[in-house]
Amino acid sequence: MSENPAVAERRARPSGREAKRAARAARAAVSVPYITRSIPRYEVLNEEGLALIERNADTILEEIGIEFRDDPEAIEIWRKAGADVQGERVRFVRGMCRALVQKSAPREYTQHARNPARSIRIGGLNTVFAPAYGSPFIHNLDEGRRYATIKDFQNFVRLAYMANSLHHSGGTICEPVDLPVNKRHLDMVYAHIKYSDKPFMGSVTAPERAADSVEMARIAAGPDLIDPETGRPKTLLTSLINVNSPMTYDATMLGALKVYSRANQAVIVTPFILAGAMSPVTVAGTAAQTLAEALAGMAFTQLLNPGAPVIFGSFASSISMQSGAPTFGTPEPALVLYTMAALARRLGVPFRSGGGLCASKIPDAQAAYESAQTLLPTCLAGVNFVLHTAGWLEGGLAMGYEKFMLDCDQAGMMHTLLAGIDLSDNGQALDAIREVGPGKHFLGCSHTQANFENAFYRSPLADNNSYEQWQSEGSQDMAQRANSLWKKQLREYEAPPLDVAVDEALLDYINRRKNAFPDSNI
Repeated sequence: MSENPAVAERRARPSGREAKRAARAARAAVSVPYITRSIPRYEVLNEEGLALIERNADTILEEIGIEFRDDPEAIEIWRKAGADVQGERVRFVRGMCRALVQKSAPREYTQHARNPARSIRIGGLNTVFAPAYGSPFIHNLDEGRRYATIKDFQNFVRLAYMANSLHHSGGTICEPVDLPVNKRHLDMVYAHIKYSDKPFMGSVTAPERAADSVEMARIAAGPDLIDPETGRPKTLLTSLINVNSPMTYDATMLGALKVYSRANQAVIVTPFILAGAMSPVTVAGTAAQTLAEALAGMAFTQLLNPGAPVIFGSFASSISMQSGAPTFGTPEPALVLYTMAALARRLGVPFRSGGGLCASKIPDAQAAYESAQTLLPTCLAGVNFVLHTAGWLEGGLAMGYEKFMLDCDQAGMMHTLLAGIDLSDNGQALDAIREVGPGKHFLGCSHTQANFENAFYRSPLADNNSYEQWQSEGSQDMAQRANSLWKKQLREYEAPPLDVAVDEALLDYINRRKNAFPDSNI
């Protein structure tokens, strides 16, 4: 007599022990090197609308053009490529920049970390979270706002290393103003290598600083510097190149771009736009200008080194038309973000935007809702490289310790959202429904017991206890709990292993480079 099919099906399902193993595996997956999304991307424009933006961008490139300032080599490269060069203004035949990008720029690439388990895949369905970038100040509840130091920089590298929700160590997490401008990049790159084994960004403030970043990354990577998948030099750095909007590339950014692209290191070509000041006040106008500026820079990378990895970046916010101050978390920049993400997919290159942006000076309600209104569109739009995920305060002028912890918590939630819905047998939970039946509760059933540890996202900061318990524990708000958490994490931090010979080689390189400057005693 054959077995009842329903009974056979139940026999084939995971036991309680197997469900526990699945639960533990799911918890471990929180520490993945990057996210691969399982939910659809959100679109705000149809084919007709996106094609219109593309045509307008080509019109800007053809009729108005882009200035490449104080860089005769760049001008000569464009002239030889067939562009219309008049002084420093370069105009492009319609479709020229797009064709250059689509011919050779990779749709995805791997940025190799010194710990191979931390290497990230940028592009496609993948999302990488990186900390905020570039702040000259820091803020915490104990000291308030002050200038950042190298100690703060090292602290944030440590915190980013410990954050399971972040996949990247970032770049200039804060600006260590206690070090000389011409040397601080060496200490910053060293901090990324010494205190983390996640991938990181290089310096872009001068071509020689970009070259130092490349050399230090190569020292840290060891002798095997060829990517076996591509046969090209390994991409060890992904670094930020900002367009001097509107429609201008300056010599500093061009110099760094040339160093990185020629070395097969990735660059993020990002028009930095505050709409109303550096672009039109409309979403469609800002989108077209952003696309035109980015296309010119991305095409230039391919003229320098066909196949060099490049990311289409967009940083577009609005301003207060009353004061001129930047605003964040408003609807219009979100619409730009959704539009640019779709345009990057059509172009066939990875996309960077978004983060946890806010104008608030402290980690308060304004900081929370503005950041959430930026991070959620970022994830729904399908952004591949998310700069400024954690720590951003005051329109980017300050890096907040408490804000960093709050943002890491939000990024952890996005891991769960982007993972989508579990439709495995364990996810369907029919055994639990059979076991409990009508009129009872699920708290004690086998499925709940096997899955309770990872059943829902568990915030390390949110307080869900009773009023009385919250009161007995000091009546702390979210920022105060975040203050305790970052201090605890720094106390518990343990550096990842770094080969002694590699460390010595890095320090030797740093000393030689610093001694090359006249003020070598600083």
